[in-house]
Amino acid sequence: MADGPASFWTQANALLRKNLAFQKRNIRSNVRLIVFPFLLSVLLVVIQNLVNKQLAKPSNRCGCACIDTNGDGKCEKVCGIQYSTVQQVGSCLIPSPPEWPPLLQVPAPEFRAVQTNFILYADLPNESCRRTGSCPAAILLTGNNRTLGLSLAANIFPSSSISNASDMLYSVANDVLGSASKPQVSDFLEPAFVSNLPVYYLQPQCASSSTFPVSFSIGSALSELEANCVRGFTLWRNSSSEINDELYKGYRKGNPQQKINEIVAGYDFSNTDTTNFNVSIWYNSTYKNDTGTTPFALTRVPRSINLVSNAYLQFLLGPGTRMLFEFVKEMPKPETLLRMDFSSLLGPLFFTWIIIQLFPVMLSSLVYEKQQRLRIMMKMHGLGDGPYWMISYAYFLLLSSVYTLVFVMFGSVIGLKFFTLNDYSIQFAFYFLYINLQVSLAFLVAALFSNVKMATGCIMVFGTGLLGGFLFQFFNQASSFSRGWIIVMELYPGFSLYRGLYEFAQYAFEGDYMGTVGMRWKNLSDRRNGMKEVLIILSIEWDKVEQLLLESRASHAIVSHNLKKVYPGRDGNPEKFVVRGVSLALPRAECFGMLGPSGAGKTSFISMMIGLPKPSSGTAYVQGLDIRSHMDSIYTSMGVCPQHDLLWESLTGREHLLFYGRLKNLKGAALTQAVEESLKSVNLFHRGVADKQAGKYSGGYEEEA
Repeated sequence: MADGPASFWTQANALLRKNLAFQKRNIRSNVRLIVFPFLLSVLLVVIQNLVNKQLAKPSNRCGCACIDTNGDGKCEKVCGIQYSTVQQVGSCLIPSPPEWPPLLQVPAPEFRAVQTNFILYADLPNESCRRTGSCPAAILLTGNNRTLGLSLAANIFPSSSISNASDMLYSVANDVLGSASKPQVSDFLEPAFVSNLPVYYLQPQCASSSTFPVSFSIGSALSELEANCVRGFTLWRNSSSEINDELYKGYRKGNPQQKINEIVAGYDFSNTDTTNFNVSIWYNSTYKNDTGTTPFALTRVPRSINLVSNAYLQFLLGPGTRMLFEFVKEMPKPETLLRMDFSSLLGPLFFTWIIIQLFPVMLSSLVYEKQQRLRIMMKMHGLGDGPYWMISYAYFLLLSSVYTLVFVMFGSVIGLKFFTLNDYSIQFAFYFLYINLQVSLAFLVAALFSNVKMATGCIMVFGTGLLGGFLFQFFNQASSFSRGWIIVMELYPGFSLYRGLYEFAQYAFEGDYMGTVGMRWKNLSDRRNGMKEVLIILSIEWDKVEQLLLESRASHAIVSHNLKKVYPGRDGNPEKFVVRGVSLALPRAECFGMLGPSGAGKTSFISMMIGLPKPSSGTAYVQGLDIRSHMDSIYTSMGVCPQHDLLWESLTGREHLLFYGRLKNLKGAALTQAVEESLKSVNLFHRGVADKQAGKYSGGYEEEA
């Protein structure tokens, strides 16, 4: 015979043992669950090895040639940037990087700004110049003082001396050179001088003979190219917003025809005067190749800064004053192999699938207990809410933690840079917050379903990963997409997970490429790093979901456990059992009818539920509240229609409802609406019946009232 009800810890121990036994019986499912991340990680390693083999091919290594270095007719293999393509130069040993002329990013002739039906400025050249390749290159200006701005504009393009120069590298300090070639991630080999595209030099006016052959050396190799004169001109705009609008419409995605209408640069002199030089510069950032999957390319901005600085100096001190900008060059570097961390490229997608796949597992387990009425059975046998929630939550949290820990450890052991380069403490914080949120969400979502299939969960897992990879990542990388909307999208936990993994991947990829480390705590303050906001969102959502769980733990409106009512015997008569151990559980929004012959205990049971007689033993819960100790609170959410009419004869039906509604803490419009809906539900709303005194109602109306 049990010695009283089981304690909290006894119930918790029983539930834990049951869960462990259940998992032991499902060992095959657990093995399949663990094998999935292992297979994906191994697949990444295999792909990484294939990529490494491809990158190790001669076409991706420093270029070499057979050179007769001693003049004896025997050639020796010599490697260096002078024998390399742009693709190869990144792996070369470069103890003394070459000096390159500082260039402007000049649009190709067919993309230079002209008049269009979406950009209607009359000072732009006619579109016909594109057919002849003679379109000038425009620079836009604005500011508070137009006279000052135009004075500075007159000094931006100096006369060139390139036609008399024997070596471009010695004359570039006085020239404004530019190129339409795309810059690379390094400046060891300037694409402008190794491509088939011409180098431009910008002047206020171009002579009839405006193309000059130029030769220069890279190491011991001699190269030749053409320097073409391009007319550079400046255009005034009334405000920075006009320039922004013109720049955006000139972007391929900024106009309905998807045409490119590109300018060279833009200057805002709003904060510049004769004593202060403070200028904002516009430049075309699309050349950075900011795709999120490769390192940023360089941008040719320094020459734009030098031009406007010289223009201001000449405005103050005369035309003979200038700051010479002779060259740009990289830092020396050792010979390296090209690297591409494939796990960081595919990591956000694959690892989203791996981590989120635990959600349908937990959800199906919880819904299964609900579907099979196992939760009700446990409650009817004395398992309280406290032990159930604590052990179930701790059990799923432990399962998720072990799963994630093994996943991270395995990824680190096999050498995935995604894990090894990023700070493990940041990874711990991120995964810990997310798996807690995921466990909490599983409990919350389980309350919404009575039947769930694993296939539904799998669709959610793969759907979240694909939406993250092809929708969320696109918006996140689009500079025109509002950061506020990105945060709104991250409120969906699957996108928060993807964003966190994406940030890890970005830092790991860059760290591997540059030979440095990945994400550190100090990087959370970087403007482009979204990990900080993700951690905040996960923390807040975890807290909010926990609060919702606390509010919704009473999953059944009424639960009765072994409820009994016994009247003591009198005058030698035995005890009278009126209610013999009723146990039941009624879900919310369910209509339940209790049938039985006269004297079966129906009225006695309901009387105990509404707090009239107290039960002899057992108990019952209404909205999670014990009828033995919380009847006052229960009355605020309970309505009773007794067997006999309990009406004040002098009050109307409406007045009765108003009275009881106010007792339920209803006020104002909510009270009026509840009264009218109740009157309509029993056909007392029309024909003035609701406003008749109850004493004048017929028998049928009294029962309805």
